Amino acid sequence: MTERTIREIIEAQELLTASASMTVAEAARMMKQRNVGAMMVVDDGKLVGMFTERDGLFRVVAGGLDGATTSLSDVMTKNPRTIPPDRLFAQALSIMHEGRFRHLPVVEDGRPIGMISARDAFGPELEAFVYELLRQEQVSQILA
Repeated sequence: MTERTIREIIEAQELLTASASMTVAEAARMMKQRNVGAMMVVDDGKLVGMFTERDGLFRVVAGGLDGATTSLSDVMTKNPRTIPPDRLFAQALSIMHEGRFRHLPVVEDGRPIGMISARDAFGPELEAFVYELLRQEQVSQILA
């Protein structure tokens, strides 16, 4: 099976970050403009949190907070799990599966350089996985 490194996946990404003082409404507009479900919250070049569409829905909307006045620092996921860029994509998928989240920041030398998303799974790994399932089914039919 083809295995991409995380660096290969994120190499063409434009980094999307926000400061912890940014309002939820501002962050949501940026996320909508870029058509993404999460952004990294960075202070002094270091990752301090993540803000996801789920945070906006559950912590802001369901919590009765005002997105125009609530800062990301109040509702972000602090100290999120991260992964270095030299790891295999399968490792990122495993971390996301175990943690039950869909976005994983990529950090190198303490600085955020990209984001892995469950959406990235719609690539060669998925194609290889489906091919392997079909191959196994054919083998089972032949041996039956």
